[in-house]
Amino acid sequence: MSTLHPDLEKVLLTEEELKARVAQLGEEISRDYAGKEPVLVAILRGSYVFMADLSRALDILCRVDFMSVSSYGASATSSGQVNIIKDLSDSIEGRDVIVVEDILDTGNTLHYLFQILQARHPASLKLCVLLDKPSRRTKPISADYVGFTVPDEFVVGYGLDYNEHYRNLPYIGVLKREVYAKD
Repeated sequence: MSTLHPDLEKVLLTEEELKARVAQLGEEISRDYAGKEPVLVAILRGSYVFMADLSRALDILCRVDFMSVSSYGASATSSGQVNIIKDLSDSIEGRDVIVVEDILDTGNTLHYLFQILQARHPASLKLCVLLDKPSRRTKPISADYVGFTVPDEFVVGYGLDYNEHYRNLPYIGVLKREVYAKD
């Protein structure tokens, strides 16, 4: 196991737990989309590690595309204002789409994003999240595929960040409050 980063209180999910659950999600999605070629849409930047591992865990053909949206900036809490920074490269009209996201928290960003994507007329639109924090939900959205349900703690690692740090940790840990309390 990797050494605990000094800015973290504890490891919430180990590298081994992440690997095992992503493999299970890959099996579920492969089974559900057998005979289809879904488009996996990674929401950058937080989902890049999860997306890479998930796409390799699939036993079906798939396409990948990327969007970058933001509602956090350098803050520890969502501003509520969602901005599209990078849009899809290809049309999703008539395609089966699976949005791949690192964490479903308040749901503000994904609720807004799903309205935009639905207007582009995909054949189907599903959500796959690595982490779900249902205790923080303020919008009516839920994931079709969930890696882990987590408590209301500030988590980083495996692509998730605070102020662009900690994304490269191979596990998910809980950030010490004093690191982000100044926000």
